[in-house]
Amino acid sequence: MSEGAPRNVGGGEAAAARPEPIHPRPPSPVAEARPRKVSNLVLRLVSAGLLIPPVVFAIWEGGLWVLGVVVVFTLLGLREFYHLIEQKGAHPLRSFGMAAGAALPVVAYLGSEYHATVLMTVVLLAMMVMQLSKSQISEALESISGTFFGVFYVGWLLSHAVVLREFSSVAAGKWTDAALALMHPEVGAFYLFFAISVVVMGDVGAYFAGRAWGRHKLAPNVSPGKTVEGAVGAVLAATLLGLVLKGLCDRFLPDLSAQLGWWATGLVAFTLAVVGIIGDLVESLLKRDAEVKDAGSLLPGMGGILDRIDSNLLAIPVMYYLMLAYTYLELGPPGALR
Repeated sequence: MSEGAPRNVGGGEAAAARPEPIHPRPPSPVAEARPRKVSNLVLRLVSAGLLIPPVVFAIWEGGLWVLGVVVVFTLLGLREFYHLIEQKGAHPLRSFGMAAGAALPVVAYLGSEYHATVLMTVVLLAMMVMQLSKSQISEALESISGTFFGVFYVGWLLSHAVVLREFSSVAAGKWTDAALALMHPEVGAFYLFFAISVVVMGDVGAYFAGRAWGRHKLAPNVSPGKTVEGAVGAVLAATLLGLVLKGLCDRFLPDLSAQLGWWATGLVAFTLAVVGIIGDLVESLLKRDAEVKDAGSLLPGMGGILDRIDSNLLAIPVMYYLMLAYTYLELGPPGALR
């Protein structure tokens, strides 16, 4: 064998049998930490924490404080409402409607709900006259009806918060000395706070009861998220809070709650809870027709002002007229005891 010949002809087979070296894969990329999304409940609580204190303060102070809050809410609510119907192609008289809506609580404050109703008639006549001067008569019907409904739905209904807060003055104007002897001058503060609180508690009860036990749809074509179980939770929570408020007021401010008995308190709270649910569904109907989720985005987690006051838009007037009816049952027809 020559020196240049390979010494081991089997070396190639051994090399072939030797395992290939392992090459580790590159490390997996680390997923970027996404910021945690704040829950809707937390946003609701934050918005409520910012909104409730000034409203409670205004109710306690009464007078121009309540009027100012109502005017601001009316303007913001009308702005959102007219935006809703504009999504449907309507052309409301936006500036006129907002001015008329803001004037209603002012007139109610200076006069009464009767004077606000008279102003509503004047507003309707003025809108029809204004429409005569427009070149596009094809949109007259939707313009007049859309503008006027906004003034009624937001401005006129919400103006009842002003007369409810001044309920003792309203009663004195109808029953004079007998009403003044029956009720405390600040009884309206309790009535307005009672109405708003009961409706808000109804929303809370509906939220948690619906999430925990909601199975049966309440009005699937209008608001698929609302359930019968949530509505029951709303009524129970609102009625319970109404009774609690009555007990607390009897303990610390008895003069303000003396007129309402326990059975009347429970019945009123129950009625307001049902009316609040209807008010919520009415606004859901408007939003669904306009194909939007919220009327606005001013309040994080809650939507817009209209989303927040929709239940009270019906509940506050109902509370006002219930208290008038209750006073009537106690004192007789207005003017009978002058």
